[in-house]
Amino acid sequence: MTNPLILKLEKHDKLSEAEKRALENAIARIRVVEADEDLVREGDRPGESSLLLDGYAARYKIVSNGRRQISAIHVAGDFIDLHSFLLKTMDHGVLALTNCRIANVPHATLEKITEEFPHLTRLLWLSTLIDGAIHREWLTTMGRLSATAHMAHLICELYLRLKVIGRAEGDTIQLPITQAELGDTLGLSTVHVNRVLQELRKEGLIRFQGDALTILDWERLKTVGEFTPTYLSLQNEDR
Repeated sequence: MTNPLILKLEKHDKLSEAEKRALENAIARIRVVEADEDLVREGDRPGESSLLLDGYAARYKIVSNGRRQISAIHVAGDFIDLHSFLLKTMDHGVLALTNCRIANVPHATLEKITEEFPHLTRLLWLSTLIDGAIHREWLTTMGRLSATAHMAHLICELYLRLKVIGRAEGDTIQLPITQAELGDTLGLSTVHVNRVLQELRKEGLIRFQGDALTILDWERLKTVGEFTPTYLSLQNEDR
């Protein structure tokens, strides 16, 4: 199976064979992490960055009352803590939402890539810029959209991000994320999350069957979520 990071980066620009080999050879080890296990913790100073090969992971912070806020959901192909290469100390934690397969890339290897592959370096930089763009979009939707619109927006985003790496089957994606985790993402109670999902179902926009989420009306779902994918930078062009 093609490295999902390569699939993701090739959506933005063409990679040379040497760049693809550099990414494949950068992986020092692959490990399996169980759901709810921390990949990195706030305050850690990791010596390597983690590339998500399979599963879902999330960035999170715990506030003083013990409640958790998820600030990003990561899918296969995401370098979930690439920024630790330069920031050094983690100011948040990252945990596995599901069982995950993780490829670890030493920071020393990333440093070598920055010295030998300037174009690939720019694409990795782009991936962190898109992480920032997603974060800005989440702040806007959380602050200005209704709960139903916010959920619709999140579903649209996850669908496109999974489609890029070949993890969507037609209009269906696998979304094994609990309603409590969605609540921590959207700032809603579990009861409110359930109510919003029921509303989207009733309107004929989505269907859930186990972990499989099917989008029944893409155009209407985009309209409800006020979703425009510009911030995902999905166009392929010279970088």
